[in-house]
Amino acid sequence: MTTQGVFRRKPIEQIAEDKGDGLTRTLGLWQLTAIGIGGIIGAGIFSLAGAVANKTAGPAVLVSFLIAGVASAAAAFSYAEFAGLIPKAGSAYTYGYAVLGEIVGWFIGWDLLLEYTAIVAVVAIGISGYFTELLSLLDIHLPQWMLGAPGTETGDVAAGTYKVNLFAVLLCLLIAFVLNMGMKNAARFETTLVYLKIAVVALVIVVGAFHINTDNYNPFFPFGISGALTGAATVFFAVFGYDAMSTAAEESKDSQRHMPKAILYSLAVSMVLYVLACLVLTGMVNYKDVDSESAFATAFADVGLPVLGIVISVGAILGITTVLFTFLLGATRVGYSMSRDGLLPQWFAKSHPVKRVPSRITWVLGIASAVIAGFLPIAEAAELTNIGILLAFVVVCVAVIVLRYKQPDLPRTFKTPGMPVVPVIGVIFSIWLITFLNPETWLRFAVWFVIGLVIYLAYSKRHSVMERQSRK
Repeated sequence: MTTQGVFRRKPIEQIAEDKGDGLTRTLGLWQLTAIGIGGIIGAGIFSLAGAVANKTAGPAVLVSFLIAGVASAAAAFSYAEFAGLIPKAGSAYTYGYAVLGEIVGWFIGWDLLLEYTAIVAVVAIGISGYFTELLSLLDIHLPQWMLGAPGTETGDVAAGTYKVNLFAVLLCLLIAFVLNMGMKNAARFETTLVYLKIAVVALVIVVGAFHINTDNYNPFFPFGISGALTGAATVFFAVFGYDAMSTAAEESKDSQRHMPKAILYSLAVSMVLYVLACLVLTGMVNYKDVDSESAFATAFADVGLPVLGIVISVGAILGITTVLFTFLLGATRVGYSMSRDGLLPQWFAKSHPVKRVPSRITWVLGIASAVIAGFLPIAEAAELTNIGILLAFVVVCVAVIVLRYKQPDLPRTFKTPGMPVVPVIGVIFSIWLITFLNPETWLRFAVWFVIGLVIYLAYSKRHSVMERQSRK
């Protein structure tokens, strides 16, 4: 194995010519933006904001979101430059392959397959919890055996009873089915849910604004500046999603113009909604009294609007479902790109002859996320996420610097401002956040890394399209 073989780079010109089995360009600017918003706004606004306000930052939770948003924007600018330059599926995997070499691209793609799939499972488990609570409010009680993974018993479960989070399993499979309907129909489904989600968030902000008590903002930093910074590390995972959306570049009608705008628009809209929602939440209720699990629903019940709390619960279920769509879309497009490049069996790159979507990899990953969601408790499933996405941010930010100086004359439709300071900020913040991850996360990452290395050396390097071309 030569160094050239390990770090061989796929020319950007060749990436632009890749056709694979053919994806259909059907997504416009606002559909792409909706997919991005769908991935960013989810549990962060419906539950995470309340937990951070109550335990970590107090009213300064909005500062936490602003800090996280600025750090995320540093990476978003780098993604936007690549999205305008390389209008192909794969996002960070494709960018890393083109600039830093095959083995870097492989590991980023390999990590993202696990991370995105695990995120789908974690979010499905979370929605299942909302759904169960909503049914309880309506005095509907389901059998305990279908309400959680093994080890999550919350009621009378007979010895030996087989347990599964059935709703989470069905939800993962539903999203896989929607993605296999064809991108045009799938995007229509996603866009509709995003509009409903934005409407619910806007309702929360407008109605809640009339119940703000400014005394609740004092003290604004009850846990100090350090609390706001710690909160930023926590909520950072609620302000990405555009990275998964950027994997759909190959299905955009005018990717080089629309994808950079969609990345930045989706992050900007999401940040405005996050900040306003945080202002309303901590203004309505003293941070000490914010419910960590159902912050907004409880807050409106406290001010005499329990019906609105039920509306919020329904909105949360619909809204968080969009996160599933965006990240399963991301996982399937990364897998599709890796298969097309020969790093995974090219069987996975086969697209549906009519729908023109990578149906095989979609069902494989949909079923994988369903298994994780059905049989792992949420805490264990969540430990599979985060580190790979942060490493992808590091790779993309480094790659955009390297490519700007190595090939400054490439036709870029968008350029990262403040080069190289802005991408360096993205690198530093991502590495800083990685230090917050627990040892178990590092151990799981190391195991997945070793498995990936074995697969790369045993299969991917020899079957790579680049390798086959070098033999000719």
